[in-house]
Amino acid sequence: MTTDTPHSSEQPYDAVLHMIVGCWVSQLVRTAATLDLAERLDKEPLGHEELARATGCSPDSTFRFLRTCASFGLVRHTDDGRFAATERLRVLRGDAPDSLKSYALTVTADWQWRALTHATDAVREGTSPIAEVLGSTIFERFREHPEEGALFSAAMADLSRPVIEQAVPHIDASGAGVAVDIGGADGTFVRALLRANPHLRGVLLDLPHSMEGARARAEEQGLAERLQAVPGDFFRHIPGGDLFLLKFILHDWSDEQCVEILRRAREAMNPGARVVVVDMVLGDIRPGDPAALMDFAMLVLLPGGRERSLAEFDALFAAAGLTRARVTPLQAPYAVIEAVRSQESD
Repeated sequence: MTTDTPHSSEQPYDAVLHMIVGCWVSQLVRTAATLDLAERLDKEPLGHEELARATGCSPDSTFRFLRTCASFGLVRHTDDGRFAATERLRVLRGDAPDSLKSYALTVTADWQWRALTHATDAVREGTSPIAEVLGSTIFERFREHPEEGALFSAAMADLSRPVIEQAVPHIDASGAGVAVDIGGADGTFVRALLRANPHLRGVLLDLPHSMEGARARAEEQGLAERLQAVPGDFFRHIPGGDLFLLKFILHDWSDEQCVEILRRAREAMNPGARVVVVDMVLGDIRPGDPAALMDFAMLVLLPGGRERSLAEFDALFAAAGLTRARVTPLQAPYAVIEAVRSQESD
């Protein structure tokens, strides 16, 4: 998740007004993604009436929608009155290398927005109100609505892809035989690591409903013989290995739950094994901090979920019998944090 740093020249009234109406912009993006606008404008510019016919929408409302998209740089209004795709719109293509289409549809989904309207309750009570609002936790909802769970997994892949591309070159897998992707959904992380390290084998561990398509994607990339998809619960058991990947996992859980996950990983570690955490890292307060904004979202959406500072990660490691061995900053606010068994715990 990223956010623009506020312009220092922007007046307070204008700055706050832009923050207030940000919800309208989010729904504008959702509409563009839902109507497949990027795909429809891929070949050539189209007039609003052509797009209205293609999407089954009102011509007048389609023009108003496209005019607003143009004002935010999602499309360009051509001299002959048609609308053309821009580089921003390309990011909403489902097949774009840096696609955010699934992420846009997830963040703006009805269930998430209903929960976010209770943000004040979360601040007052110190915990997520989502179970009271939706009648279930997020992960319970995904089991009951697998189509939403599949979209969420795709959204996490959207958000993860550029971070993974940065992280993989910094992970030394030369002495490892097996990498275990803990809670890895469709295995985007471990598959990238396998492609970069032909000697490596992989294990993908997640709940059954979260692994939709994992085997098919491994097959497509010629990795089926090297990647084993294992349905399971990382609070109960983690398969043995040499590298244990935790990408965007620990921020979903309370400190106590994170320690339990890390303890399970420690129990499964072969001699010389490492835990590799890829996540946001909170630092000093700064303008437009995406980690701080994500932390606020976690407060509302996930009981116990939170972003953490490096010192807070160290405390989790220590409680699980691990110690931080290395930290590699990626594009802020992300980092690769590696941990090994503590000497005191051996």
